[in-house]
Amino acid sequence: MKTSTRTAIVTGGASGIGKAIVARLARDGIAVAVADKDEKQAAEVASNIQNGSQIMSVGVDVSDRTSVENMIELSHERLGSLDILICNAGIMDRAPFMEMEENFWDNVLNTNLGGVFRCSQVAARYMIAGSRGGRIVNVASNSGIFGGRGRAAYGASKAGIINLTQTMAIELAEHNILVNAVAPGPTKTRADQPDAPWPSVAMRMPLNRYGRPEEIAEVAAFLASPACSFTTGHVVSADGGFTIAGIMEG
Repeated sequence: MKTSTRTAIVTGGASGIGKAIVARLARDGIAVAVADKDEKQAAEVASNIQNGSQIMSVGVDVSDRTSVENMIELSHERLGSLDILICNAGIMDRAPFMEMEENFWDNVLNTNLGGVFRCSQVAARYMIAGSRGGRIVNVASNSGIFGGRGRAAYGASKAGIINLTQTMAIELAEHNILVNAVAPGPTKTRADQPDAPWPSVAMRMPLNRYGRPEEIAEVAAFLASPACSFTTGHVVSADGGFTIAGIMEG
């Protein structure tokens, strides 16, 4: 179905930050494909957004190239174009470095970093073929900027996403595809999380609270918007000041 509106795919769009991004893009009248491994939950998110935008759901396993190709092909066919890709799907498993097993490492890297690579490569081909340019926004993390206990795999995957964002920005610029990333800090995405961050986290946050998924979504929406026209390869830390904090006392 051909549409004159801008169109987007949000991976990991069925919950947390991804769900908030879907709702935020829909507010701008963007047609959105909610792509998630949990197809039932993706369908629920799509059906609950009633604001006139065309919203669809589609299953995807970003660790599998065939699944990614099928997801993007179906989304493009249904929405009529592909202008925006938000790579949000990922896993946040943690394990001590000395106890980490190969399959744990492989799963986190293949899903988080490999997922961004596969989705972006396939989506960019559609964007180039459509000659409309595009926006790719990757969800990184402040764990990709500095180390953290138990985050050897997760942090490495997010650091890789940051470097991949920069490299993609250079190579895709000639096709008018802008590539940026948002790096969330501590964000309350689940009801079972405590009301406040751990003291070891809070003491490093000038804005001494959890972020909300909607606040991360606002940054992603700007990076995906026409207003973001001369920024590419950039990482925006939406983290309450976590990554810039030095000495907080005195």
